[in-house]
This record gives sequence, C-alpha cells and structure tokens, in this order.
Amino acid sequence: MIFWLICVVLTLGIAGGLAAPMLRPAQSDAHNPDIAIYKAQLAEIARDLERGVLPEAEAARARTEIARRLLAASNSATTPTQSGPTSPVFTGAVVLGLIGLSFGVYAYLGAPGYADLPLHTRIATGDEMRENRPSQEMLETLAPAPAPVDVPQEFLDAMAQLRAIAPQRPNDTEAWARLAYYEADLRNFAAAARAQAHLLEIFGADATLDDMRLLVDYRVAAANGYVSPQAEETIREILARDPQDIAARYYLGALYYQTDRADYAFQLWREFAESGDPRSYYVASARAQIEDAAYRAGIDYTLPETRGPTAADIANAADLTDEERAGMINAMVAGLAERLASEGGPASDWARLITAYGALGDTANAQAIWVNAQAAFGADEPAMRMLREAAQAAGVLQ
Repeated sequence: MIFWLICVVLTLGIAGGLAAPMLRPAQSDAHNPDIAIYKAQLAEIARDLERGVLPEAEAARARTEIARRLLAASNSATTPTQSGPTSPVFTGAVVLGLIGLSFGVYAYLGAPGYADLPLHTRIATGDEMRENRPSQEMLETLAPAPAPVDVPQEFLDAMAQLRAIAPQRPNDTEAWARLAYYEADLRNFAAAARAQAHLLEIFGADATLDDMRLLVDYRVAAANGYVSPQAEETIREILARDPQDIAARYYLGALYYQTDRADYAFQLWREFAESGDPRSYYVASARAQIEDAAYRAGIDYTLPETRGPTAADIANAADLTDEERAGMINAMVAGLAERLASEGGPASDWARLITAYGALGDTANAQAIWVNAQAAFGADEPAMRMLREAAQAAGVLQ
C-alpha cells in the first residue's frame, strides 16, 4: 500500500509540474534589441566629446542620425502581448495520458501486487515451492494430452497384447523393458515411466545409471518438463552413485531453476556447461538456460562460446585425417545440439541430430533427443514421420 501511495504522489507531482506552465498565461515581450544598441552609441558619443576626441559638429551629425534610427526602432517595437492559457481539456488529457502511460508501463514491465522479497524470504519461498510442488501423478494429470501417433494397426494390436502380458510376468525384464520402450514411442510417457520404474524394481541394486536416467527422462517428459518429487528421488539416487553425473545434475538444476533458486541451478550447471561435451542433450540444454539463470541470480556471466568448423574446414574435409574429420563432425553435432536446445528448430534439424548421434554411436543422446522431439512435434504427423525414420536409423526405434 505504501508503494502505491508513493507512486501516486510522485506521478501527481510530476503531472502537476507539467500542467502548471500550460495553465499559466504566457507572455511575449516584443522588445527591439536595436534600441539598446543606439542608446549605447549615443552614450559613446557623449564620452568622446568629454575626452575631446570628437569635434562638436561631427558629434551633432552623428547624434542626429542615431536619434533618427532610435526613433524608428522605437516605433517599430510592438507592445508586450499576452496569450491565454492552454485549454484545460487539453491539459487534462495530457495529465491523464501521462498517468495512464506510467501505470501502463509498470503493469507491463513491473509486478503489480508483488510483495517485497528480501533474500531470506526468497530462499524460504523457494524451499516451500519445492516442498509443496505437485506429485508426478498430479503433473501428469495437468500435462496436455499427447497427440495420437499414426502407426499401423498391427503395432497397436501388439501393444495391447504386451500391455496384457507384462503384468502377468512381474519379473520378466525383457517384457517390461519393451513395454517402457514402446510406450515412449507412442508418446505415452506416463505409461513408459511406470513401466521403467517397475523395471528398476526388478533390477534392484543391479539397475544401471542408464536405466535410472531413462526413468527420469520419461517422468520429466510426462510432467511436461517439470521435475516432480518422484523424479527428484531418482535423481538423488543417481548422484549418490555418481556425484558428477551430468544428466542428474542437469535435472536437479532444472528443479531449482523451476522453484526460484536460479543461483543453485547456475552452480550445478556451470562446470559441465562450460567444459562438458556440447553434443550432449543435457549439456546443450544447460547451455541454453544458464545465462538466464545467472541473470536471475544477480550474476554477471557470459557463457563461453564453443567453436564449430569454419567454411574452410568443411571445404578441406576431404584432406583431413580420420581423427580430424571425426573432430569436425563432433563440433558440428555440438553446435546443432546447442542451437536446438536454445532456439529450437524445424523437425528436419532434430532428425539430423538424432541421425548424427546414431552415426557416432551415441545412442543415449539419440534416445534423449528422440524423447524430446516427440514432445515438441507430437501433433505434426509429417514431422513425426521424419523423426521416426531418423530414430530407426539411429537404432533407438525398432
């Protein structure tokens, strides 16, 4: 309330200061500047006579001529005029326009109704947001329904059989792995996450980090990009086994980023965003968001650029060794991954990236890109057809 009172007083004060001159009658003094000049010349003649440097006759002639000019100048000078004040209607319109513009700009750029947030309050608010954020089930309910996938009826019939068979074989790892895999292909990420979670229960302590990362991928995709408490639990398990795991650190940073603790997100992302393999989906995603995280955390930070191949490098590719050519391909893939993560792009670019990861034998990143591409282009069947072909070529879709 005090903030708004101050704003109103300042706005009205400024508006009043602008309106006062407009309402006050304006005067124009039409004084002829030549009059002062001629008077100064007459005074100069009088001084010359006193000093004896000017003859009397010549002084008389000069005084006569100057007096004639002075009279003419006096007659040509207009009397002071006075103009009336500006129309009150116009003045009121200007004042109201100023007030409306001021509050309109604040409504657009500011945060009306937003209370003061000292640091300790923001930290407490972020903690509360994390503690009280929706569950995985609730986030899945709130997420938009995925667009249907155009697949042969034979595939849908086979999926129906697999969905019926898997629950009857609770310890069959192959059945549950296939169920999770194909549910993800159909963009049923919630079902894929449940199947993958059951698969991890079967594996127990033998579950690999790749299995656990895939579960987090599915859960985040099913939650429309949000990190649920259940996803966080798996992330913490991954970090307990490998504190430097990039996927887990990226998702944990995303959790803090989503709950108003951009400072933690920046700390978690910075190391691998600067030095990690930029071809990685998680590194590229962190690079796409880290500068904004730094800005929100009040940190002056510019992300170092990654260097890709120049036009000359590409032109001379035929002369490169196998190692140099592989390095150039890796740099191209890294640049494409970072651009798609930060700016997005057409389905053809996503398909190229999936294919490139497959050609490099990097099936983990190919799978991650395939999952996210489905979420981005699920409703566009021509795009999905292109992406599906790329995923098949990369070996992540059978």
